[in-house]
Amino acid sequence: MAHRLRFALHIADARQCGREVPGPEHGWLVRAGYPAGRRCPGVNARGEDHTVDLAAITRAASREAGGVPAGLLGGYLPAVLDAASSGRRLSAAELAEYARSGEQAAEDGVALRGLVDLYLSATWRLWRELPADTGSPAALRAAGRAVLRAADDAVAAAAGGFERGYLSVARREEGERREFFEDLLSGRGGVAGLLDRGERLGLRLAGPHQVMLAGSDGQGDAGVLAGTHIDAVVAEAAAPSSSLVLSRRGRLVVIVGSADDGEAGTVARALARALGRRASGAAEAGEPGEPGPPPWRIAVGRSYPGPSGVVRSYDEAEDAFDVAQRLGLADPVVSAADLLIYQVLLRDRAAITDLVRTLLTPLARARGGAGPLLATLSAYYARGGVAAAAARDLHLSVRTITYRLARVRELTGRDPAPPADALALQVAVIGARMLDWPVTRLERE
Repeated sequence: MAHRLRFALHIADARQCGREVPGPEHGWLVRAGYPAGRRCPGVNARGEDHTVDLAAITRAASREAGGVPAGLLGGYLPAVLDAASSGRRLSAAELAEYARSGEQAAEDGVALRGLVDLYLSATWRLWRELPADTGSPAALRAAGRAVLRAADDAVAAAAGGFERGYLSVARREEGERREFFEDLLSGRGGVAGLLDRGERLGLRLAGPHQVMLAGSDGQGDAGVLAGTHIDAVVAEAAAPSSSLVLSRRGRLVVIVGSADDGEAGTVARALARALGRRASGAAEAGEPGEPGPPPWRIAVGRSYPGPSGVVRSYDEAEDAFDVAQRLGLADPVVSAADLLIYQVLLRDRAAITDLVRTLLTPLARARGGAGPLLATLSAYYARGGVAAAAARDLHLSVRTITYRLARVRELTGRDPAPPADALALQVAVIGARMLDWPVTRLERE
């Protein structure tokens, strides 16, 4: 809108004042109606021979666009000058040239806004050097239509090329990030090489870092996440610390410098807000579902120094993510430090498997299988052993809850209420959820 307003103001300015113009020997410029001996304020875009100085216009447009390379205009100005004279449309070859300029701008890191500003600034500056007053209003309108149409077509072509170039750059950078991280995990390239490559990607690996994983419940992937401009969200939240975002195995991997242990938490909250807005939009577009685990989850590893520390933090975040998914935790952001007790259980998988087999497999003899009784025990212990609260969570009557707890006591020989039996049953229930039993058969069963 600002460009259109500025363009309209300069058109009005050109129509209200004349310029010092060439004589009859210079052809169509005089025939179109320049008044002799007058000059508009602004850039003097005429050379000593009174021809339009396209180089001066190009330099001025580049300055106004914030130093965007003038070469990105290519042959735009001569083409517009010809279009204003003849009324023709820009050719396919000319539009292809501007598309290539857009791709080059993306490769060189020029912002799309700056590229558009360059073309529009050059257009209105050229317009000031075209006929303003003429004895033929139809000729003036035709020239104006030709210039505006040329600007519209050229900017659209340049923007299209920019989008293609930007996607190409993004894919290349993502590939470089992924290759670097795979080498980091495997230890290929040596510490010195990894430090140097990390610096080029904006990551200072010598200091402490934390890794977080962001992933879905299986209905999305990291490619979808990347479309939410996660790079910008992470960089802003992590500043001034270094950060790096990449995708791996359908999840986003975020590496953040942790100088004071607060950066990862700030980034995780910002990331959770971004994912929450996306999840809310998806929920509004579809049918409301039953309460359950969040559609997106973030797991944060602990802070460690050096390249090996990044690998260790990543492993912790990955384990924490998997545990949170298996347990169906309601909190969308989980910390590896808070889930250490579950890591302890998983480290001795044989022991937890034996505990589940010994205490809980008798529940499979109940009508309906072990599932309903396991859900009852889980809700009962989550509510501190209060049957009424567990009944509300499960949308059941208190009588049903007490009946199920009695069946657990009959089948297992363990009373869910006393502390000693309650501890064994609660750990067994947690183990069952982590082992995905009874959906998944226990080992050596």
